[in-house]
Amino acid sequence: MQLPKSCDIITKNGGNIWKNYGQVEGRNAVIELLTNQRDINKIFIQEGEKHGSITKIIAMAKENKIVLVKASKKKLDEMSKTHNHQGVIAIVPPFEYVEVEDILKEAKLKKEEPFIIILDGIEDVHNLGSIIRTAETAGVHGIIIPKRRAVAVNSTAYKTSAGAVEYMKIARVNNINETINNLKKEGIWVCGTDMQTKTNYYEQDYNMPLAIVIGSEGKGMGKLTKENCDFLVKIPMQGKISSLNASVSAGIVIYEAVRSRKLLQK
Repeated sequence: MQLPKSCDIITKNGGNIWKNYGQVEGRNAVIELLTNQRDINKIFIQEGEKHGSITKIIAMAKENKIVLVKASKKKLDEMSKTHNHQGVIAIVPPFEYVEVEDILKEAKLKKEEPFIIILDGIEDVHNLGSIIRTAETAGVHGIIIPKRRAVAVNSTAYKTSAGAVEYMKIARVNNINETINNLKKEGIWVCGTDMQTKTNYYEQDYNMPLAIVIGSEGKGMGKLTKENCDFLVKIPMQGKISSLNASVSAGIVIYEAVRSRKLLQK
């Protein structure tokens, strides 16, 4: 199909006409947007890219009557926030966060005990994206992040999650500890991850309405957050490096919880 030429569509009258929009980069992430028929303003396709999954994106966009714009690699490189756009960038409305209540409703709808991840100050957006991807594959009902002093869902998170953002309910709250206390009132047990505790992650029973707290890179959970947890677990370290990447730690504990819950349900 013939795509329109890229003109002066990134800037207009000296300003960014897409300032009220976000963008999603990378082939898998854009395909997930199209698969879910999400609102897409435009899709920029790199000139000369007409093979593999790009062909699929063009066909799906045409079917959904989404405007396609051909742009040079230089233009896409200038637009890109991930520096790995793979020849495609979709302009979309800002990410829509949900309420914590929506996460609980998701668990109830699936007739499952709530399984929630709370991120206490994750600062690396790549970690956020990786955790979203792991959580989605593990069947987590939702993720809770703070509004301040932490990363938000953006184009890099979309790209790193390989499109899993499209399937994960994410709530952004003013106060993590207030949220934790509200979850406890709903009968949800809160598990924190902390290197100073005595209980190894594989020794804990997770077969309960559960929220797992993952602390920030380097600093871990805040003091009050730690105190508000019902129990703490650690990942034992045997090497010279004293800590794991936050997304790796999250993956280990999340899948141990999945294993534990599955075994006890048999």
